[in-house]
Amino acid sequence: MSFLEEIQRRRTFGIISHPDAGKTTLTEKLLLFGGAIQEAGAVKNNKIKKGATSDFMEIERQRGISVATSVLAFIYKDKKINILDTPGHKDFAEDTFRTLTAVDSVIVVVDVAKGVEEQTEKLVEVCRMRKIPIIVFINKLDREGKDAFDLLDEVEQKLGLRVTPLSFPIGMGYDFKGIYNIYGKKINIFSGENKQVVTEGEGVEFTDISVPELDKIIGDKAADILREEIELVTEVYPDFNKEEYLNGDLQPVFFGSALNNFGVKELLECFIEIAPSPQPKMSEERLVDSKEETMTGFVFKIHANMDPNHRNRLAFVKIVSGTFKRNAPYLHVRHNKKLKFSSPNAFFAEKKEIVEESFPGDIVGLQDTGTFKIGDTLTEGENLNFKGVPSFSPEHFRYVNNADPLKSKQLFKGLDQLMDEGVAQLFTLDLNGRKIIGTVGALQYEVIQYRLEHEYGAKCSYENLPVHKACWVDPEDHKNAEFKEFKRVKQRFLATDKQGQLVFLADSEFTIQMTQSKYPTVKLHFTSEFQ
Repeated sequence: MSFLEEIQRRRTFGIISHPDAGKTTLTEKLLLFGGAIQEAGAVKNNKIKKGATSDFMEIERQRGISVATSVLAFIYKDKKINILDTPGHKDFAEDTFRTLTAVDSVIVVVDVAKGVEEQTEKLVEVCRMRKIPIIVFINKLDREGKDAFDLLDEVEQKLGLRVTPLSFPIGMGYDFKGIYNIYGKKINIFSGENKQVVTEGEGVEFTDISVPELDKIIGDKAADILREEIELVTEVYPDFNKEEYLNGDLQPVFFGSALNNFGVKELLECFIEIAPSPQPKMSEERLVDSKEETMTGFVFKIHANMDPNHRNRLAFVKIVSGTFKRNAPYLHVRHNKKLKFSSPNAFFAEKKEIVEESFPGDIVGLQDTGTFKIGDTLTEGENLNFKGVPSFSPEHFRYVNNADPLKSKQLFKGLDQLMDEGVAQLFTLDLNGRKIIGTVGALQYEVIQYRLEHEYGAKCSYENLPVHKACWVDPEDHKNAEFKEFKRVKQRFLATDKQGQLVFLADSEFTIQMTQSKYPTVKLHFTSEFQ
């Protein structure tokens, strides 16, 4: 297969939603259809509940939430599909924002009963800013929920999208009969049995729903309601236009029940037809086209201890252009150093396999001993830097104390590696060298504590710290008197981040405003990426 054909057959997308909307379940069902797994994790075998395939950290299994982004790949109808399953929990939003730099399109999952929730709004806003094509999947139709039209209105208003339904439910909750696939002109009848394995039901084809056969299949009342609703859909919503979808101006909507394996196939069939193949990506220097022959890629995630028995770290690299080959030398732009990789991994949740070559759109896992940080670029020699993987100012700050003095080496090693993953940020106070952990959400402290103990054998305790925001300091002149005065006066609140950048830990919004007016040549930034 030629290089261009390899690019055309790839689809790399993220699944985003509020916690509990059924994102991980949908991911699993897509894998089922891809033949990558034989049964879903919802099966209770011998009274032991298997964890969902994409949640592979112990704490995720205990809490039932995804806290790390999983990378999963499978082949379906000769298309290579790469899924990035992201955490829905708001405490891990930063990980999701970074993941959105590596996808070419997204599927947004909405719970039929709860509708659009706050976390979904934030994530969709990022997708809209980046003009990422979006498909909406309204999930859990086998439960009582909001009316389909109300939900479509809510998606339009709250998420600022322009939607067009490509499938439509026949009834809902107890009355749920099935789904009319507008895109494929078929009706699928819901049986609610055999949730865990894929059954080959192709659905009944109906090019015209006014025929009397429809009444026999779903009943007179349901058939009449469906005809009315489909008529309304065609009047109210625009026709699907692939061009508008790819430009981020039109969002198709599908209905289904991921747990019951329903409506997922329609979503997948349409997705592989309309979703974009790998797209060009903007670097600070120029636009890099995915069809270019020379290899470029960037690190969007680092995961320590994929296997707790071996202290291994994996850097997840999204290939932007060219072919990534095993054992070929690539330039690590930040270090200006050539590196070779003898065992690049492709993923299927916990299962990894070594790959000889990877193409644009693919995600490759590289063994890492601490060489990489999030945002690093690999090329065949060109000096490129891909944008858009910043650190944000954390919202919670705590001192971290060593709870076991005999394990201080393990503690610092653990903190060092977990911070490289982007789980949280580490600041060291200039005054006394005390370590401070800053996170986006309070739940991350639990995750850090748990992982330090179980993966590194170190224990830590926390102390609250009244900090409002971390501001990265950017003076116009390091030698002028104003900057020296700023450093002298604010000495107690100055720290350095892991990259050695100076950070001012402000205790309130008022302090930030006062500082900016008193020291106008010292600029304060709320993300670590500034030029």
